[in-house]
Amino acid sequence: METNEDIIIFNDDNLSIEVRVDLERDTVWLTQDQMVKLFKTDKSRISRHIRNILSDGELQEKLTAAENASVQLEGDRKVKRTIKSYNLDMIISVGYRI
Repeated sequence: METNEDIIIFNDDNLSIEVRVDLERDTVWLTQDQMVKLFKTDKSRISRHIRNILSDGELQEKLTAAENASVQLEGDRKVKRTIKSYNLDMIISVGYRI
């Protein structure tokens, strides 16, 4: 299934981040690592807030998370990893808790 997505690079004096924009769903997607940069915190705090948001029933994982395959170089090897991204609803909920 094809989606209508763009990558927008947000830059200011303190932050540079690539944001995946999903025009069909009117949302943006960020990984946990990108949220770490955006909210200037650590990954364990982002993970804890996501886990609590889902366990409290505030949001549903199937509606707010998507997995994407990514290939990266690790030494001389190309390694395929699955990276979870979260939509704007989750980003806002995490940001509110931080």
